Amino acid sequence: MFPTTSGGYSFAAALADEQATRRLVVDIAALIEPGDLITLSGDLGAGKTTFARAFIRHLAGDDTVEVPSPTFTLTQAYDLPRFRLVHADLYRLSGPAELAELGFEDEAEGTVTLLEWPDRAAGLLPADRLDVALTLSPQQGETFRNARVTGYGKLAARTERIFAIRQFLEAHGFGEAARHRIQGDASTRSYERLTVQGATYILMNSPKRADGPPVRDGKPYSQIAHLAEDVTPFIAMAGGLRTQGLSAPAIFAADRAAGLLVLEDFGNELVVAGQPPAPIEERYALAVDVLAALHRQPLPETLPVEPGVDYRPPHYDMEALLIEVELLADWYLPKLKAKISDAKRDLYMSLWRDALRPMVEAPATWVLRDFHSPNLLWLAQREGLARLGLLDFQDAVLGSPAYDVASLLQDARVDVPETLEIALLSRYARARFAADPGFDAPAFARAYATLAAQRASKILGIFARLDRRDGKPQYLRHLPRVWGYLQRSLAHPALAPLNAWYRANVPALKSL
Repeated sequence: MFPTTSGGYSFAAALADEQATRRLVVDIAALIEPGDLITLSGDLGAGKTTFARAFIRHLAGDDTVEVPSPTFTLTQAYDLPRFRLVHADLYRLSGPAELAELGFEDEAEGTVTLLEWPDRAAGLLPADRLDVALTLSPQQGETFRNARVTGYGKLAARTERIFAIRQFLEAHGFGEAARHRIQGDASTRSYERLTVQGATYILMNSPKRADGPPVRDGKPYSQIAHLAEDVTPFIAMAGGLRTQGLSAPAIFAADRAAGLLVLEDFGNELVVAGQPPAPIEERYALAVDVLAALHRQPLPETLPVEPGVDYRPPHYDMEALLIEVELLADWYLPKLKAKISDAKRDLYMSLWRDALRPMVEAPATWVLRDFHSPNLLWLAQREGLARLGLLDFQDAVLGSPAYDVASLLQDARVDVPETLEIALLSRYARARFAADPGFDAPAFARAYATLAAQRASKILGIFARLDRRDGKPQYLRHLPRVWGYLQRSLAHPALAPLNAWYRANVPALKSL
């Protein structure tokens, strides 16, 4: 792996046989995202179409898919599980001027393009692309090919990850694993299921978070909001949760510097069912029991990571909570084309500061922060609280126990009926009171409403930001649900001043 003179990254691979070609295909396919361009360079007979055929069949999960050469049709489209892909061959074009006739600009956003003979489009290729250059090596045999993979623009970093992941898997005994990309989340992390001799594992690919622009006191948003910068917090919290008898994934291999982990595979059994998904009450009840059990005992504030390395989760302090609610003003209100004056913004922040102060000053516990249905799995073969598999906790902080309860019972992606929310809140309170007769239920109810409203405001801003900044409009479909949760929470009497501000300054949600 080395930097290129054009600012990209490149690595070489020897394709001695079909197995080596398939391995390179799997390596590249794992990190391709919707909208990417892959160019295939090389002379006639270098194996471009052979590579393309293996690539498309792998993504389709079907080695019998017909993948004809597009030399005469010029383009061939495939609707694959993860995205639409267009396989194009420019060999018959006389020059870049004919490129418009292929209709690439008419393809839906998010289509992956696999382009042979990219030199025919010289000067028109985008800056962000991945190139696979294939060359013959007759002295090493008729089937031998050399491949050089080069990432340009935003694909340079991902190309570097391809090489790093391959090295990591080989170093830890997973080099021969079958690899299949699985659904990730809204973050920069990606996941694959590894299969080795019938056993399955999860590869977490979590590059170190790049600092964004400074937003306050010279610090980026991620630092102020206490978002994990690498996999160290995940390793620490996974060990801490397992020590408490809970089911966090075991870690079989780790490279903290590279941000790569091989984890225990908890399978696919969710805590929701149906279409659209709805809570399975028994499983949500167990999730409430897990939180009640975690919150009723003192928890360590320092956790071991590896010999000589400890980790201390940060406090969910006022600055972190406030910068999150600012997302509503910065992204959600502009999405609704609503403007507020500086004075109204200052009042908004002042009201939130007053509402959040009791939560910040109260005794703190572990807050996993993303304790909701996408990150919870059902482990039917286990007993008791261990039946709930916990997946996402790298952004854990020390704060109010009410936050994770609100995260579960006001799930941004699932409709939780208000009757079920109240029933499970009561279940949590009874469990806490049984363990500690001094448990203050009214204070907890206030904290729950406050942090549920804080979280809903944050999520409205995040989903609007994912649409506008990151090109992920699919999150907009959740806005009506989150808006509804916000109205529930703001109805608490303690939040009357904030409720009045929202009613005066945030338009009622309409179709976006």
